[in-house]
Amino acid sequence: MKEKLTEFITTRFVDCLLPQRDINTNLLYFSIQKEKLPEVVRTLKDHPEFAFSFLNDLTSIDWLGKREPRFEVIYLLRSPKLGHFRLQLRVPVGEGESVPSLSEIFPAANWPEREVFDLMGIPFSGHPRMERLIMPDNFVGHPLRKDYPLEGPGQDYLIEDLLTIHVKEDITG
Repeated sequence: MKEKLTEFITTRFVDCLLPQRDINTNLLYFSIQKEKLPEVVRTLKDHPEFAFSFLNDLTSIDWLGKREPRFEVIYLLRSPKLGHFRLQLRVPVGEGESVPSLSEIFPAANWPEREVFDLMGIPFSGHPRMERLIMPDNFVGHPLRKDYPLEGPGQDYLIEDLLTIHVKEDITG
């Protein structure tokens, strides 16, 4: 299956693929141009033989100081039709750039995209509700970025805010 899928993707999406780098993984993966991501994912989902109809995971990596562009959004697709064969798509993203949302193709992408935005600061264009998911709305910065300070305003804000929340819970409870 791996060879057949590789042949399909490399011939069908020759204009969408980016050069592969050597990664130590047992997963089949491809680096995709961010503008072409929805087209590639929709084709893989709707393909009668491959049917990658399950978005298993969506996450991101901050390559600060190691690679350019700085970020990479990772999608893990599964095909129940192919015995849950897994395929990884990697989308390089620069600072301040956005990635097309997959929430129309996979509604389950909604919250993971918001989580990536909230914690890493990577926006998803076309998302129905691109706003913070985990951190408070007025939180400054994105705490999973490698350059986010380990100590400072964010830390003070969180501790102070948590103490306030718990004090209010004790009073009302």
